[in-house]
Amino acid sequence: MRRATRTTLLVVAAALLLAAAPPQPKTTLPDVEDEVMCPICGTALNLSGAPQADRERAFIRRQIAAGKTKDEIKDELVAQYGTQVLAEPPKSGFDLTAWLVPGVAILLAAVAIAIGLRRWRRAGRDGGGPPDGGGPPLEPAEAERLDADLARYDL
Repeated sequence: MRRATRTTLLVVAAALLLAAAPPQPKTTLPDVEDEVMCPICGTALNLSGAPQADRERAFIRRQIAAGKTKDEIKDELVAQYGTQVLAEPPKSGFDLTAWLVPGVAILLAAVAIAIGLRRWRRAGRDGGGPPDGGGPPLEPAEAERLDADLARYDL
């Protein structure tokens, strides 16, 4: 009797665990469509109106009806068309450069801006600001002309 009770408890516990497991999200066409490209026109599948894009959508619908996940469908598309069918390049091999180059470029630009700002501030502190008589001396004729011009504009 004890063994039967244990077996029953195990079966009930297993049933509860299976019932409590989160359901797998169902794959939908829009879910896959915005992550793959039309191989003919090179635009996202959800934006393409090419006949090949329609065939690709039909293929995706058949795969969804067969119960495949989004990753399985994308793997099938890569097997048929190559990695150029993916909207995002793979994060491995040579395609990793598509992820790294923009980040490195932004980092280098930030460093260049920081260096430029530091030099600009230092030049301002060291007297690189607007001239206040610290420039080369004016000849007397130029000084008179400048004074006359400034006097015309006094309000």
